[in-house]
Amino acid sequence: MKDDKPVSRRFWAKVAGVGLLAGLIGGGVTLGINGAIQHHEAAVSTRVPMGSNKTGGTKVNGNKANLNTQSTKAYDSVQSTVVSVLNKQKVQQGNGALGIFGTIQGGEGSSSSDSNKLETASEGSGVIYKKSGNTAYIVTNNHVVSGSNALQVILSNGKKVDAQLVGADSATDLAVLKINAANVKEVASFGNSNSIKAGQDVLAIGSPMGSEYANTVTKGIVSAKNRTLKAGTDGTLTSVIQTDAAINSGNSGGPLINMAGQVIGINSMKLSSDNDGSSVEGIGFAIPSNEVVSIINQLVKKGKISRPALGLGMADLSSVTTDQQQSVLKLPSNVNKGVVILQVANGSVADNAGLKKYDVITQLGDKKINNTNELRAALYKYKVGDTTKVTFYRDGHQQTATLHLTKEAANTDDNQQEDDGE
Repeated sequence: MKDDKPVSRRFWAKVAGVGLLAGLIGGGVTLGINGAIQHHEAAVSTRVPMGSNKTGGTKVNGNKANLNTQSTKAYDSVQSTVVSVLNKQKVQQGNGALGIFGTIQGGEGSSSSDSNKLETASEGSGVIYKKSGNTAYIVTNNHVVSGSNALQVILSNGKKVDAQLVGADSATDLAVLKINAANVKEVASFGNSNSIKAGQDVLAIGSPMGSEYANTVTKGIVSAKNRTLKAGTDGTLTSVIQTDAAINSGNSGGPLINMAGQVIGINSMKLSSDNDGSSVEGIGFAIPSNEVVSIINQLVKKGKISRPALGLGMADLSSVTTDQQQSVLKLPSNVNKGVVILQVANGSVADNAGLKKYDVITQLGDKKINNTNELRAALYKYKVGDTTKVTFYRDGHQQTATLHLTKEAANTDDNQQEDDGE
């Protein structure tokens, strides 16, 4: 019986080995079958179906979106008042055609009248704000009409009419035009720009890239209520509305409106890059409506803006070296911002107040003055005939004088035209 035990062990070992082998083979077969099935299913699900394409059509469904929103109502109430403004200028041409051997006199198509031919030099936008009798008035930007020999306006219905410049102001970059009112049916109204808030919805309407895209509307928000920038061409600082509504070339002079359809600003400019040349998006600016209305009323009444003048030649204190600030101007070390007087006109407001060469102005009224732009902006808040105080340094000592603003600044707008009284 002792000899049977090793045989028994070998028998059961063989049985276990055969079972293990069978299990491995069976599992492998199962895995192989499952893999084949999965591969087949993947091939079937990704294969492009054969057969007819007749069932691939579709249809237009009814629009479920609300088409009568605040934005559409606001746009519809204003869009007919928005126009394209064409700046026409003379074309300078020679007397003949230029051939390969030089100028050919009397070439085909040449005319002595070519030098008087007017072509569209630039385009902008505007908005009709007033209709009085047979005259309609339009507000736009000064830079839109600057340098023009003639002006035309394209109404919202596509009709082109001649326009006349009533007046322009380079400091605020605003201008007023007038046209025949026969084709004008509606006018825009101005809202109170002092009541706007950052974050409120606004629409910008105009002709970006020219009249081909007339009455384009873009939507955004008021990004900031009060930014200080150089809006005009003379370097004067002014307060503007910042918006992220898209404003492009050709939008200048068009309205920025609220959701009630009121004009709260006149679009004027945008930032396209920063000081380092990096691209900037969504930063546009509009002249506030309260400022627009004030300038419009003065331009319609006088054809120009009356602003006080000091009669000074001046420079920023920052342009003077630190050594000269102390050795020549004798300023205290803590005074490093202001305006240096370089010249005083005889009989001027500044002369009558006792201001002298090398005085350094640091305050006008209650406004601190850091540079010439700020001085000009502060001065333009006053009217001719007003009186204010000026604070300045002379020989290291702070002094105050009274300015009687009796003198009017000369008008420097190249486009200024006298009203013909019609």
